[in-house]
Amino acid sequence: MATKVAVVTGGNKGIGLAIVRALSKQYQGNVYLTSRDVGRGQEAVKLLTSEGLTVHFHQLDIDDLNSIMAAASYFKEKYGGVDVLVNNAGIAFKMADTTPFGVQAEVTLRTNYFATRDMLTHFLPIINAGGRVVNVSSFVSVRALNQCSPALQQRFRSEDITEEELSGLMQRFVDEAQKGKHKQGGWPDTAYGVSKIGLTTLSMILARRLSKERPNDGILLNACCPGWVRTDMAGQKAPKSPDEGAVTPVFLALLPPGATEPHGKFVSEKKVQTW
Repeated sequence: MATKVAVVTGGNKGIGLAIVRALSKQYQGNVYLTSRDVGRGQEAVKLLTSEGLTVHFHQLDIDDLNSIMAAASYFKEKYGGVDVLVNNAGIAFKMADTTPFGVQAEVTLRTNYFATRDMLTHFLPIINAGGRVVNVSSFVSVRALNQCSPALQQRFRSEDITEEELSGLMQRFVDEAQKGKHKQGGWPDTAYGVSKIGLTTLSMILARRLSKERPNDGILLNACCPGWVRTDMAGQKAPKSPDEGAVTPVFLALLPPGATEPHGKFVSEKKVQTW
């Protein structure tokens, strides 16, 4: 029988590392910690090995299309595809960061939305039947959505929004932020929040597409919020440890064979949330 494989992006620290740790304890297959930086990734693998866990490493920089394509072909050749994909890699500027908002918007959306979209473009075709895809979003996406203009809210919640339209809206936010006109365009004042609106909405679009194009494959794709977690990104005041933050992403990654839901949902604390 073919060995099953789980792949986690941005796995060298924080929530990503905690997801890899939990999967390596519970998943019946090979677990890959991927990270942009080879040295940091290998250090993280060493740490988990010292805990008695078995983890594999592969370099993967989601901001580099060649890196994504190389990784996809590696997993396709070695395993015939991927069974679990957790898109965890992401960035956030600190509240006190003085980088101009237009720059923050461009940099944040490039990774959190556009690069994650590239991951999904190249990895979804190699997700095996019965596969699980988990996009790590944030509760900030719901808050930011509720701060958008009614017209934008309607599009992000609609069942007929396409990936092309969504990507156009994400680019529009960046363009308007760079001109200092995003508020007039109906956007909230949070680049991170908008990037996660994009990721959550993209998850819903791709889940609908999977149901239509691969109806018998039983693949479940969801977005989730790990909660407010103590990481480099969120700071030390957050109430959850990284291991606690990993609970919902891992729950979705390990939905049992034959499960039909959740699919195309936004999930927090293991429960489907209103979008």
